[in-house]
Parts: sequence; structure tokens; C-alpha cells
Amino acid sequence: MWRTGLAFGGDYNPEQWDAQTWREDDELMRQARVNLVAVGVFSWALLEPEEGTFDFKWLDETLERLHENGVDVALATPTASPPPWFSLAHPEALPVNADGVRLTHGSRDTYCAASPAYRRAAARIAEVLAERYGHHPALALWHIHNEYGTWCWCDAAAAAFRRWLRNRYGEGPDGLAALNAAWGTAFWSQHYTSWEQIRPPRATQYLHNPSQSLDFRRFWSDELLAAYREQRDAIRRYCPDVPATTNMMLPSDYQPVDLWSFGREVDVVAINHYIWVSGVDGDADTAFSADRARSFGGGRPWLLAEQAGGTITLDSRRVVKEPGRILRSSLAHIAHGADGAMFFQWRASKAGAEMWHTGMVPHAGADTRIFRETTETGVALEKIAEVAGSVISADVAILMDSDAWWALDHPILPSPDFNYLREVKRAHRALWDANVSCDIAHPEQDLSRYRLLLAPSLYLVSDAGAANLRRYVESGGVLLVQYFSGIVDEHNQVRTGGYPGAFRDVLGIRVEEFHPLTPDVGVRLSDGATGRAWSEHIHPEGCAVIATYAEGLLSGKPAITRHDFGAGAGWYVSTNLDNESYKAVVTRLLDEADVRPELAGLPPGVEAVRRCADDGRSWLFLLNNTDDDVAVNAAGRDLLTETTIARATPLCLKAGAAAVLQEPATDSGQRKAGALDGD
Repeated sequence: MWRTGLAFGGDYNPEQWDAQTWREDDELMRQARVNLVAVGVFSWALLEPEEGTFDFKWLDETLERLHENGVDVALATPTASPPPWFSLAHPEALPVNADGVRLTHGSRDTYCAASPAYRRAAARIAEVLAERYGHHPALALWHIHNEYGTWCWCDAAAAAFRRWLRNRYGEGPDGLAALNAAWGTAFWSQHYTSWEQIRPPRATQYLHNPSQSLDFRRFWSDELLAAYREQRDAIRRYCPDVPATTNMMLPSDYQPVDLWSFGREVDVVAINHYIWVSGVDGDADTAFSADRARSFGGGRPWLLAEQAGGTITLDSRRVVKEPGRILRSSLAHIAHGADGAMFFQWRASKAGAEMWHTGMVPHAGADTRIFRETTETGVALEKIAEVAGSVISADVAILMDSDAWWALDHPILPSPDFNYLREVKRAHRALWDANVSCDIAHPEQDLSRYRLLLAPSLYLVSDAGAANLRRYVESGGVLLVQYFSGIVDEHNQVRTGGYPGAFRDVLGIRVEEFHPLTPDVGVRLSDGATGRAWSEHIHPEGCAVIATYAEGLLSGKPAITRHDFGAGAGWYVSTNLDNESYKAVVTRLLDEADVRPELAGLPPGVEAVRRCADDGRSWLFLLNNTDDDVAVNAAGRDLLTETTIARATPLCLKAGAAAVLQEPATDSGQRKAGALDGD
């Protein structure tokens, strides 16, 4: 994919600088071991200054210069930021917000992705770039668009939504009948008698129909994916052999697109990851995002397309990358399966909306801590280049589904305290603290390779997903289902007859009633644990009761259960356990499923991750995310320090440091390489 083993570099915007700065860039890139840069991400106005008129002189010179200096190019289509002339010529393509207000030009993302004019212009610039540069020797990757995720509720979006609905439910009266049934439109007199009556869920008097809102989220994700495919296919007509991707956003508080779908369409998964919390929590978040990226691509190596070099600023949040964090964070992504670590951006901009976004070369220039640590990171990735192409084999997976997340976004639920991402991340953190590698999996994919599955807040699960999990447990798997899961079907309609409707037989329970708790009230369990936010009135139907509620209205009623089902077991936790109690449950399940940590005996915050190659080689990544030196019992050749660690001599891992051990071929801890099947 790129000439060297691991990609290292960032977004490069030479159009913002003069020729003298370009010459300095050439020297500094060599010094930092940069081997891949993304070019042209926001350059549409310069590449096409007037509609149909193109100017490629600066881009020609840039690609030639980079190629001469041994730097590969991820050439971008600049479609995330249409030029001013486009908005003037096509005002109907400007986005409309949920309140019905049309936004104006003056930022990036000033377009509606469903607008025919925008889609034509985007496909045209992609095709022109592919025709001109498709066989350029510097070209290693196509970087299509930037961070798909903008929203629009305009008339063009409404028309596209109706087309999507007709395709989903069928044409004519039968299709409308199926839609009315799926959306439950008998409630509040919402029955539709023609397709033209259907609009996007714009601002309204009170509550939206939750099934309509869910379908709009699905539609919009599909619409953005269609926009990606149009550009990709236009490019492939000229250079079918160059891989294409887009940089997926993994934000901390929302998910605009279904990343499973995007993962199936890109040639290599690429993500942006910015740490929004400091300390060990930030390191755990890095591991979570990296495991998601790897899983979206079916276990294949992926690319970290963006990270920050220094202080990260968003709204009122400020996270400073302390000394050593640049290298350790980059290595953490590599440890979890990335074949490259990139930054936004190469050189910090001196003007524009993101002039305070840090770069590999900060405003103060090369004589800075950030650039020295950037160079240190580039050198480190050169030293460990042999890990490229290797993969991670995990025995545990956490179930995650965009539909479940989107369905839980509805403002009226039995409790206001549900947070889908928080619960998924808490499950991941429990495994991370236990030093157990895990994948993120979709409920409908092949799950047979896993010994243990965790299903946090899987509120929505399709019939296919429920049947898949039933087969998994019957075949010998261990499944942990957490409260308020399996409640609604794929149409966002309640599964009646007792909760959790999708999993009652697997879990051997019937929940009669929910008992939400106020934020200031907890409930004790018989095993000493504490639950918050939520509790449920459970009737055992064949399960064993592991713990009961010890107080309140549910005193003596089951709180945690286990049910033998086929050759496996289904566990259920009916309340939001405190962190330590939750980790204790996960530890018990790991023992039951016979899952062991990558390296036993490590203190909290010290991470061990193993990558394996098809030829039997393996590499153990050790990351000390704490403020204390630790002794680690591991053997191999540390590629970073070029020293050999014998079994009899513990490795001293300094605070904040990392090691990458090329393990002995006979190491008993070595695992067979394997890839996760995508859904």
C-alpha cells in the first residue's frame, strides 16, 4: 500500500505556504522519516477556481517534489469543502438544518450530500483528479472526501429519503402499508396515504416518531455511503489498482454514519482519533477506538489517518499531550492493528478556522518538543516496520450496533440515564484493565471464533441478530447481556411478552417491570455490589440466581442470573453495577470462558498487545501508561532499543515508555495469526 512497512506522516497543505517553506518541508520530512502525506483535502477552490476550469500547476509540482523525496501521497478529493462559486451557482445545495433554516457559505461542509448538483460536482472533480494523477508514481492511496457525517433536512434530502423508503418497503400501496406497520403510524394519527406526505424528522411540536427517526438515520448513512461510492467508482475507472479510503470519524459522543457499512466499502479502514481525556483514561480510549477501527475492517490492518501532535482544544475541553504521549499513542494504535500513524496536520496553519490545531511542525518551528517527539516517533516506526501486515487474534468481542445506538438517542425512554457509548466503552475498559485483547463485533456477523461476548445496552437487536446470538450460545459460547437489551426489534417496536424479548430463552428469565432509579439513589445487591440508574423485576425461568437485590421494592428478587443454554451459558445483569463489581463479573466470565490475559501479572495501566503474522512470527507491544516504572516478565528482542531481553531478566519499562518485543519463535505465549470475519 505504501513503500515502507508502516505509514508515517500527516495532512500536507503546501498551498498555504511559499516555496521557501516547501524547501524546509522537504528537509524536515526526511528528518522525521515521513513516508506518506495526504494532499489536497481542502483545495477545491484552488483546483477548480471556476466551474469546469482547472488549475493543477501547484499540485503537479507538489507531487513531483514529494516523489523525488521518497514520500508517497494519499491524494484527496476535496469535496468536503465546496468553493464559493459552487454555493453561489447552486444555492439549493446549501444545507438546511432541522429547524428548516438554510445555512450559508463560510465554513467547510457547506453542502447537502443529497443534492444532485453537489453530487455531480463532487464526482466530476474526483474523475478529473483520477484521470490526471491515476498513474503518478507518488500515488499510493486515494483519500476520498473528509469525515463523512454532515446533516441536512432540505427538500432534496426529503426526496432522497422517500426514494430510500420505497426501496426498503416496496413501491405502491403495499409498500406504504409496510411502512405504516413498521413505523406504528396508528399512534398519533400519523398514517400515511401517499409517499409525498413523508418528510425528514425536522423540528416539530413535540416528539418525533422514533421508528421514522431511526430510518432517517439509516437513510442518511446510506446516502453518505452512496456519495463515497460514486467518487470511488469514478476514480476506479482510471486507476483500479490504487486502494481508496475515507477518514472515518470516531467521535466521543455521537455516530453520524454506520461504520460497519463503510468498513465493507473501503479498501483499508482509516480513522481519525483525538484524545478528549487525559491520563490513563485517554490511553484506554485510544485502545477502544483502535479496536473499533480494526474490527470495522474485518480484522485487517488499518490506518490512523489523523491524531493531534500537541494540545487538543474543543469547546471547553483542553487535553495536553504531555512529553512522551506522541510516541506512546502512535505505538498504541500500531499495537492494536494499525499499519500507520498519521497526524493532522504536517505544519500548523498560520491562518484560518483551525490555526490553533497543532501540527507535526508547530508554529514555533522545528526547534520544539513536539517536532523532536514527532521525529522520535518516525524513527521508532521505521524500527518496527516488520510488524506491518500482522494481525490480532482475540477470543472476546463486545457487540456494537449503530442501530442500537441511534434507537437509544430517542429523548423519551424509561430513564434519561442511558448512554450507549458509555456502556460499550465501560465493557471495553473492563477487558483493557484485565489485559485481554478484544474485538468489536456486529450482532449479525459470524461470532463462532469467540469464547465470550459482552452485550452492553443492546436495546435494539434484529431478528437475525437475536437468532445469531442464540446459535452462538447453543454452540458453547458465553454471553453477557446487560440491562435494557433486546427490548425492540429492527423497526424500533417493543418485543412484547416480557423483557428482554430477544433473549428470554437464552437467559432463562422474564422481566415483568422496569424500576428506574434516580441519580442520587443506589441499590445494594446480596453479593455486596451496588447498582445505580436502573433495576428490573425478574422472574426466573430456568436460570440460576447469582445475586439478588438486598433492599428496596425488589428486595430478594434476582439481580444477576446465569442460564445454561445448549452447550453454552447466558448471563444477565439487570442493573448498572459500580465499576469494581462490573469488573468482577467480567473477570468471572473470563475464567468461565477460559480466556487469559496477553501477559499475566501486569499492574493497571500497563498494556500488553500481541500482533501475529501468517508465518508464525509475533510481536508483543508493551505500553506503560502509568507514572511508575514497572518490571515486566517478557522475553524477546526490543526493536525500539535494539536489545535482547532474556527470560531470566525482567524488562524494566520506564514510566510512560513502550517496548516492542520480537518474540522468540518457540515462545509458548505465541498465538496463531487469524483475522476476524466481517459482518
